[in-house]
Amino acid sequence: MKILKIVLIVIALLIAIVVVAYIYYGGLSKVVVKEEVQGGEVLVYEEVVGDYAQSGKFTDKVYYALLNNEGIATTKGFGVFLDDPQQVEKSKLRSEVGCIVEGLDSTQIAKLATKYKVRTYPKGNYITAEFPFKGHISIMIGLMKVYPQIDKYIKEHAISDKGSIMEIYDVPNKKTVYRKEIVKE
Repeated sequence: MKILKIVLIVIALLIAIVVVAYIYYGGLSKVVVKEEVQGGEVLVYEEVVGDYAQSGKFTDKVYYALLNNEGIATTKGFGVFLDDPQQVEKSKLRSEVGCIVEGLDSTQIAKLATKYKVRTYPKGNYITAEFPFKGHISIMIGLMKVYPQIDKYIKEHAISDKGSIMEIYDVPNKKTVYRKEIVKE
């Protein structure tokens, strides 16, 4: 009887830890999807082909290159995911992954462009949503909560599901911004 009691206590503690972690990382956060004008950020990035799960290591690579080689500290990472992982083989998924640079003048941006891929993300009307950013687990929970809501919004508003989606990991504001391109067909 004593062993059964210990096993039940351990199971209850594990369940409690999972529930607390889920809540902490945003599991109970409400997802609000809307259309709004966004864009205009300067992106420093790498083009990546392969599983989207490797995005973090490329974001880190760009972050540390900017910090250590250029003296530029960034606070926002991003990924632009060009393909639907449900329709394209993992090894062929295309993305652009890196950091958003802020507060640079055109001369500084031109200098960066001699060493890195640099572009300005187009300003336009996007489907957007936000989710708390408290680390990698919140990104995973965000994938499970935000993407279905964006898909639902697309269907309800008869918008094309074509086009890329961008995730901006805004560290100082502790949020991930999801931005779905609206493609006219």
